[in-house]
Amino acid sequence: MQDSAFSSSPGQPYVVILGTGGTIAGLAARVSDNLGYTAAQVGVGQLVAAIPSLTDAGPVLTEQVAQVDSKDMSFEVWKQLAARVKHYLAREDVQGIVITHGTDTIEETAFFLQAVCQPAKPVVLTCAMRPASALVPDGPQNVLDAAAVARFKGAQGVLVVCAGTIYAALDVQKVHTYQLDAFSSGDDGPLGYVEEGGARMVRNWPVAKTSPAQAAIKLIADRVPASDWPRVEIVMNYAGASGAVVQALVAQGVQGLVVAATGNGTLHQDLEAALLVAQANGVSVVRATRCVNGRVLPKPDDRLPDSEGLSPVKARVALMLNLLCSPAGARQAVPG
Repeated sequence: MQDSAFSSSPGQPYVVILGTGGTIAGLAARVSDNLGYTAAQVGVGQLVAAIPSLTDAGPVLTEQVAQVDSKDMSFEVWKQLAARVKHYLAREDVQGIVITHGTDTIEETAFFLQAVCQPAKPVVLTCAMRPASALVPDGPQNVLDAAAVARFKGAQGVLVVCAGTIYAALDVQKVHTYQLDAFSSGDDGPLGYVEEGGARMVRNWPVAKTSPAQAAIKLIADRVPASDWPRVEIVMNYAGASGAVVQALVAQGVQGLVVAATGNGTLHQDLEAALLVAQANGVSVVRATRCVNGRVLPKPDDRLPDSEGLSPVKARVALMLNLLCSPAGARQAVPG
């Protein structure tokens, strides 16, 4: 799996760069084409070799974990990625980790890694909105910035760095389809900015948390095959929404449902009725909001739990991991 090491400063700690594909590794037939490219074509070693100044601050080690378009990100890749992240975090000669990733699902991967790894060292996901073949690609600068954050004293937790901005895994969201600065942290705001190879912080680094539940998540995520992870789906509330999709998913054996509700967790009466029936029949249901900013503020008479501020896609990851921690999931994790 290991590609190569790049070093101009022997003896200093490594930054490990793990490749997973994405637009940052994409190629198009013409340098002017920023849309009609094929993602995940260039290896991470080749990407790093094209940025000579990357090793000015210390040695770099690369590994190709996967080579996928992030719209096709899978539980199996997540499992492999978490295993490699934990492997390198345990090495004393590794200061931090950078992961090259597609923009479409980077927020989900970041949240997943924060939940299962809880790193005390920095794990920095970065990306690009233009392919590697573009006339002016944005990927190389993003990798440089991500490596600078991975080497920054005191940095910790899972982060996303794009267009010179540092985001926390908990609140980062992709909010634009095309612009180079495509991400936001909504009401929470960014953690900081990368300026000429240094970080200027405006918030504290994410704090690594530990609890019995998180320990169970780590154990179960390691031992349960990705193909056996709980099925959790997302449904949306909108004008005229019905319960038909919920009923169909329950009939297919779904174990959890996240609803992207309107406003402060509001639901069409027909959709809400179907979700309550599903919940009564043992399906775990969580309400998030489809609004980009804000969170669902709970009320005493709520009959469906809220996502505690998580976006629908992150609430899905959290619910999936919680279901893995349930007694049924624990039984799956024990051989025999």
